[in-house]
Amino acid sequence: MNDIVKTLQFMVEIEKLKDVYRKSKPIGLDRYENSAEHSWHACISALALREHANEKVDIDKVIKMLLVHDLGEIDAGDTIVYNSNTPEIKAKEITGARRVFSILPDELRDEFMELWNEFEYGENIDAEYARAIDRIPPILQNLHSNGHTWRKHNISEDRILALNSKIKNGSQALWDCIESELKEAFSKGLLLDKE
Repeated sequence: MNDIVKTLQFMVEIEKLKDVYRKSKPIGLDRYENSAEHSWHACISALALREHANEKVDIDKVIKMLLVHDLGEIDAGDTIVYNSNTPEIKAKEITGARRVFSILPDELRDEFMELWNEFEYGENIDAEYARAIDRIPPILQNLHSNGHTWRKHNISEDRILALNSKIKNGSQALWDCIESELKEAFSKGLLLDKE
C-alpha cells in the first residue's frame, strides 16, 4: 500500500509540468506550449514515425523516455534548446529529476532515472531516436509560425541547422525531410524581421 501512496504523490507532483511553459507556441494558438503538452506530442510523433528510425527501435522504451525526459524541468524550468547545454542548466535538470523521481517507490525511481539518463546521454538507438523526435515539434511550430521563437531569440540559420542535424543520429530519413523544409523556409525569408 505504501508503494501506491508514493506513486499517487508522484502523480500529484508531476502535475506541475503542466505549468512549465516552453518558448514555442502550438501551431495555430496564441499561447505558449507547456512541457506536458510537448511530452504528449513527442510520444505520438515517435509512434507515428517509428518506421523511419535508422534501426528498429523498442517503441515502448522510446515512449517511456519521452514521457520522463522533461520532468526535471519541474524544478529547473524550460530553457530554449539553443542555450540549454551549460553545466548549470544540466545540474538543475538532473537535480530536479532526482528529486521528482525520489518520490516514487525505489524500483520505479531507479527505472525512471535510468530512462532519464539514457535519454540525456543518447546511449543507444532508442535514445537517439527519442532525442531526434524530441526536436521535431519545435521545428514544426517555428516553421508554421514565421519562425516566432527563432526570431524572438535571434537564433541563426547556422545554429538551427547545426543543433537539429543531430536528428540524423536517430533518423536520417527524417533529417533529410526536415533539413529540406528548413532550407526552403530560410530561402523564403523565414528568419527575416516580419512587420
